[in-house]
Amino acid sequence: MDVVIAGGSGFIGQRLARRLVDRGDAVTVLTRNPDRPAESGLTWAAYEDGPLSADVVVNLAGENLFSKRWSAQQKAVMRESRVDQTEALVARMVSEPRPKVLVQASAIGFYGDRGEEPLDEDSGPGPTETFLTKCCRDWEAAGAAATAYGVRVVLLRIGVVLGPEGGAVKAMLPPFRFFAGGPVGNGKQWMSWIHAGDLVSLMLHCIDNQGISGPVNGTAPNPVTMRSFCKALGGAIGRPSWLPVPGFAIRLLLGEVANVLLGSQRISPRRAEESGFSFQHPDVTEALQDLLGG
Repeated sequence: MDVVIAGGSGFIGQRLARRLVDRGDAVTVLTRNPDRPAESGLTWAAYEDGPLSADVVVNLAGENLFSKRWSAQQKAVMRESRVDQTEALVARMVSEPRPKVLVQASAIGFYGDRGEEPLDEDSGPGPTETFLTKCCRDWEAAGAAATAYGVRVVLLRIGVVLGPEGGAVKAMLPPFRFFAGGPVGNGKQWMSWIHAGDLVSLMLHCIDNQGISGPVNGTAPNPVTMRSFCKALGGAIGRPSWLPVPGFAIRLLLGEVANVLLGSQRISPRRAEESGFSFQHPDVTEALQDLLGG
């Protein structure tokens, strides 16, 4: 198939592109920096107007939530990179030939801070209107608009992605390596995570299975508390997890974005499992050992 990946230069996009090329698909990565040499099966292209003639579009574009404090200006940048850019991408599907499927990234921030409540794809958005819940809701609506053109749309609500080359693990490793790691906040909040390899496999599963559409939780079947996650992370690199970071301190350091780390989301990937997807790394201790052991 011909596959277009928007936002394909991030660590998940790079993993996905390699897997697609390895299985024989032709991949074009849309990027703001397209001046890169083409590789076998992989080309780079600028974001531009015009029809999208690919069989598949995967939209992973979005400003990193942790890149800066959430000022009004930064919130506008994060929203533009998600909602506005998705609207522009979908607008390019108005002309034939259209993609058969759009895999649209979203985030478990859609559900908000829900404490101990078990959540699946039928759970509604966060009951408290926050910037992140509203942004995710509008982000999904922008992607879902492609259904009007006959495109099958999968809304992949991605959890905390585990991979040493990016995401939460990369950010949390330095203090652990210096024996200063520990849970953020009280450690009781639920953390819904997924091994980067399983996330890419789930994306391929959603691309290939025509019966899958609508929201799909991109999380492992066994969420853990922050305390349990940090214990597993320390164990994977032979370090203790003994120095917690108080909630007030992380809020002083990060501002509003700290709510992403302090919020609790206990999520089940029900639709992925019902569709026959099999997780290779359902246990967080094994997943972190696979990524970091040795």
